[in-house]
Amino acid sequence: MSEKTRYSDEELEEFRVLIESKLEEAELNLKHYKDQLEERANNPDSKAKGLDDGTSTSEGERLNVLAGRTKKHIGHLRNALIRIDNKVYGVCRETGKLINKKRLFAVPHATLSMEAKTAGK
Repeated sequence: MSEKTRYSDEELEEFRVLIESKLEEAELNLKHYKDQLEERANNPDSKAKGLDDGTSTSEGERLNVLAGRTKKHIGHLRNALIRIDNKVYGVCRETGKLINKKRLFAVPHATLSMEAKTAGK
Protein backbone atom coordinates (compact mmCIF):
# COMPACT_ATOMS: atom_id res chain seq x y z
CA MET A 1 0.00 0.00 0.00
CA SER A 2 1.43 3.37 -0.98
CA GLU A 3 1.81 6.24 1.47
CA LYS A 4 -0.92 8.89 1.40
CA THR A 5 0.21 12.07 -0.28
CA ARG A 6 -2.77 14.23 0.68
CA TYR A 7 -5.79 14.24 2.94
CA SER A 8 -9.12 13.13 1.49
CA ASP A 9 -11.82 15.65 0.61
CA GLU A 10 -13.75 14.53 3.71
CA GLU A 11 -10.72 15.08 5.94
CA LEU A 12 -10.07 18.46 4.34
CA GLU A 13 -13.68 19.45 5.04
CA GLU A 14 -13.23 18.44 8.69
CA PHE A 15 -10.17 20.71 8.90
CA ARG A 16 -12.08 23.50 7.10
CA VAL A 17 -14.78 23.45 9.79
CA LEU A 18 -12.14 23.61 12.54
CA ILE A 19 -10.23 26.44 10.86
CA GLU A 20 -13.36 28.48 10.11
CA SER A 21 -14.32 28.18 13.78
CA LYS A 22 -10.85 29.32 14.89
CA LEU A 23 -10.98 32.15 12.34
CA GLU A 24 -14.33 33.36 13.63
CA GLU A 25 -12.99 33.31 17.20
CA ALA A 26 -9.82 35.18 16.21
CA GLU A 27 -11.80 37.83 14.32
CA LEU A 28 -14.00 38.39 17.40
CA ASN A 29 -10.88 38.74 19.56
CA LEU A 30 -9.37 41.22 17.12
CA LYS A 31 -12.57 43.28 17.12
CA HIS A 32 -12.49 43.26 20.94
CA TYR A 33 -8.88 44.50 21.02
CA LYS A 34 -9.59 47.20 18.44
CA ASP A 35 -12.69 48.32 20.34
CA GLN A 36 -10.68 48.56 23.57
CA LEU A 37 -7.95 50.56 21.83
CA GLU A 38 -10.50 52.91 20.29
CA GLU A 39 -12.26 53.34 23.63
CA ARG A 40 -8.96 54.16 25.30
CA ALA A 41 -8.09 56.67 22.55
CA ASN A 42 -11.44 58.43 22.90
CA ASN A 43 -11.54 58.44 26.71
CA PRO A 44 -10.00 61.66 28.11
CA ASP A 45 -9.76 60.12 31.59
CA SER A 46 -7.42 57.36 30.42
CA LYS A 47 -5.05 59.91 28.88
CA ALA A 48 -4.83 61.98 32.04
CA LYS A 49 -4.44 58.93 34.26
CA GLY A 50 -1.75 57.54 31.97
CA LEU A 51 0.38 60.62 32.46
CA ASP A 52 0.39 59.98 36.19
CA ASP A 53 1.14 56.28 36.45
CA GLY A 54 2.14 54.89 33.07
CA THR A 55 -0.32 51.99 33.32
CA SER A 56 -2.45 53.35 30.53
CA THR A 57 0.50 53.34 28.15
CA SER A 58 1.55 49.80 29.01
CA GLU A 59 -2.05 48.58 28.69
CA GLY A 60 -2.31 50.23 25.28
CA GLU A 61 0.95 48.61 24.20
CA ARG A 62 -0.29 45.23 25.45
CA LEU A 63 -3.51 45.62 23.44
CA ASN A 64 -1.51 46.60 20.35
CA VAL A 65 0.69 43.52 20.70
CA LEU A 66 -2.35 41.26 21.14
CA ALA A 67 -4.06 42.83 18.13
CA GLY A 68 -0.92 42.38 16.02
CA ARG A 69 -0.54 38.73 16.99
CA THR A 70 -4.21 38.10 16.31
CA LYS A 71 -3.96 39.72 12.84
CA LYS A 72 -1.01 37.46 12.06
CA HIS A 73 -2.92 34.41 13.30
CA ILE A 74 -5.91 35.35 11.12
CA GLY A 75 -3.58 35.53 8.11
CA HIS A 76 -2.20 32.07 8.86
CA LEU A 77 -5.73 30.65 9.19
CA ARG A 78 -6.84 32.25 5.90
CA ASN A 79 -3.77 30.81 4.17
CA ALA A 80 -4.68 27.39 5.58
CA LEU A 81 -8.14 27.71 3.99
CA ILE A 82 -6.47 28.49 0.65
CA ARG A 83 -4.34 25.35 1.03
CA ILE A 84 -7.53 23.37 1.68
CA ASP A 85 -9.10 24.80 -1.49
CA ASN A 86 -5.96 23.81 -3.41
CA LYS A 87 -5.99 20.34 -1.76
CA VAL A 88 -2.44 20.77 -0.44
CA TYR A 89 -3.44 21.37 3.19
CA GLY A 90 -1.55 19.24 5.68
CA VAL A 91 1.44 18.61 3.43
CA CYS A 92 4.75 19.56 5.05
CA ARG A 93 6.46 22.31 3.06
CA GLU A 94 9.89 20.83 3.85
CA THR A 95 9.44 17.06 3.57
CA GLY A 96 6.40 16.84 1.27
CA LYS A 97 4.90 14.27 3.64
CA LEU A 98 1.58 14.56 5.43
CA ILE A 99 1.61 16.39 8.73
CA ASN A 100 0.22 14.26 11.55
CA LYS A 101 -3.51 14.86 12.12
CA LYS A 102 -3.00 15.39 15.85
CA ARG A 103 -0.59 18.22 15.09
CA LEU A 104 -3.04 19.80 12.63
CA PHE A 105 -5.86 19.65 15.16
CA ALA A 106 -3.60 21.34 17.73
CA VAL A 107 -2.09 23.86 15.27
CA PRO A 108 -4.45 23.93 12.26
CA HIS A 109 -2.34 26.45 10.34
CA ALA A 110 0.85 24.34 10.62
CA THR A 111 2.92 23.99 7.45
CA LEU A 112 5.72 21.89 8.94
CA SER A 113 5.64 18.37 10.32
CA MET A 114 7.21 17.87 13.72
CA GLU A 115 10.07 16.08 11.96
CA ALA A 116 10.83 19.15 9.83
CA LYS A 117 10.19 21.59 12.68
CA THR A 118 12.63 19.89 15.05
CA ALA A 119 15.22 19.44 12.27
CA GLY A 120 15.12 23.18 11.58
CA LYS A 121 16.00 24.15 15.17
